[in-house]
Amino acid sequence: MHLKGLSMKTWGIIFCLSAAVWAQPMKWEKWEPQVFERAKRGNRYVLLEMEAVWCHWCHVMEETTYKDPEVLKKLEEHYITVKVDQDARPDLSSRYQEYGWPATIIFSPEGQEIVCLTGYQAPKRMASILQGVVDDPSPIAKISTLPPPTTGPMSDQLRTRAEERHFSHYDFQNGGYSFQHKFLNWDSCEYSLRKALDGDAKSAQMARMTLDGQLHLIDPVWGGVYQYSTDNDWVHPHFEKIMEHQANNLRIFTLAALYFKEPRYQQAAERIASYLMNFLRSPEGAFYTSQDADLVKGEHSAEYFALDDKGRRALGMPTIDKHCYARENAWAAEALLLYGQAFHKPEAVRAATTALDWILKERALPGGGFGHDARDQAGPYLGDTLACGRAFLTLYQLTGEGEWLKRAVQAADFMEQKFLVKGRAGLANAVLNGPLDRLHYTRDENIGAARFLNLLWHSTGQESHRRLRDQALSYLAVPEVALEYNTGGVLLADLESRRDPIHFTLGGGAEPLMTFEYPCFYRLFTRAAAPAGVLVCDDRGVCSRPFKDADSLGQYLSTLLRGAAR
Repeated sequence: MHLKGLSMKTWGIIFCLSAAVWAQPMKWEKWEPQVFERAKRGNRYVLLEMEAVWCHWCHVMEETTYKDPEVLKKLEEHYITVKVDQDARPDLSSRYQEYGWPATIIFSPEGQEIVCLTGYQAPKRMASILQGVVDDPSPIAKISTLPPPTTGPMSDQLRTRAEERHFSHYDFQNGGYSFQHKFLNWDSCEYSLRKALDGDAKSAQMARMTLDGQLHLIDPVWGGVYQYSTDNDWVHPHFEKIMEHQANNLRIFTLAALYFKEPRYQQAAERIASYLMNFLRSPEGAFYTSQDADLVKGEHSAEYFALDDKGRRALGMPTIDKHCYARENAWAAEALLLYGQAFHKPEAVRAATTALDWILKERALPGGGFGHDARDQAGPYLGDTLACGRAFLTLYQLTGEGEWLKRAVQAADFMEQKFLVKGRAGLANAVLNGPLDRLHYTRDENIGAARFLNLLWHSTGQESHRRLRDQALSYLAVPEVALEYNTGGVLLADLESRRDPIHFTLGGGAEPLMTFEYPCFYRLFTRAAAPAGVLVCDDRGVCSRPFKDADSLGQYLSTLLRGAAR
């Protein structure tokens, strides 16, 4: 073809056609084992985009960066592009959560990480990065996440350092455990509440300041809690409502209401529970995953969320992610059980029990574990079975029904079979069956595992549960893990492992609700042929007199806990 004589009009037509080609929608492939095989054959890099259904900046990036002609051209020439919903893939979510959402990871054809990008990337910057990888594909230096061999429990020296970090990272001016974004760090807040029970006034102040700040992030119209606030304060929320935040906020506000006797904390718990029941509950009684931050994807919704119920509904409703994951349902169930029993809300207990029945019907795996979704591309994942085990144990402590304890034991056994690697501390977050095929461990899941297995051991007396607990604690005792960031969760798991839970024995016709009117969730609950009331027993089987009202029981427990703290 001779191009020299083409007119300007013809050139314009060619240019427009070219732009149209690159304006085509992105082609996203699945994250599957074959992705790196194709990358090697085609001498291409792999771009993994980790998004969330509820994520504002994910929407913005989709509408801008991934529609930019220059970005699309470079991706078409040099990359295989993969998009993953982080809620659907806990293995990848835990691996890359430090980069926030969206997270963009670029791999070599061999699967080595070259670039890990945090948050929204504007088109011009993204095009430059994509070209930079082509020019210099040197992999980044990554610290191995493989834990060391089992090292034993936390040393006194490390415990002291973790305590110092817990206090030094607290914002005593504004409250909260972060100086960039404000949100309820539930493990740290629960640790502060636990120390407050021991009579620690400073910890009580820290918990109260955090909770009072978090009240600003509760939706005054529909209830539920927004994810976080920007600008180092509590009044600039990102409006997404995520199940993990709903469940843990409900649990912590319940505990705080019992301890501080503050009506505003109980009201906060009620507003979160109401949101779960009215907005995130499916017709089958399972719970959905999240609600979007945006009414119109990619557009901030502050004006929308400032409206009343009628005004909001007239414009529509932000999208609800109607995936029903086992982990998220178990989180909701555990929180609703605690809330329902603390404040005598039988409808919350029924909703929690229905969700657990749904999990058993729809997500159960052979051997006592649980899948994440109806059809998982990978897994199983530690988080699902762990969350279910915790919820089963909570329901057992509520009802005294041995079937729920049996379910919790089966979950623990599955965790040992699938996620414990011989000779290594801690529990891995997933069974290896993905493209990366690398073990990964998360601190939060090992905190949860240690706490669950510790209480399960006290409930069953099975040494296998104690040994598995010690494996999780050993991972938490690695200095790089223990001191990584907010240390409250590590300290809480460590504290519970060194103390026996308060042992309640329910005798006669006493109502189990009484035991939940005191803010101590680290407890053992059994039934016995005894005089009517609640008895508090030590590890030798020596029990108190029967208590028949919550006030006298609370006074006795306060004295007991203060003595244990000394």
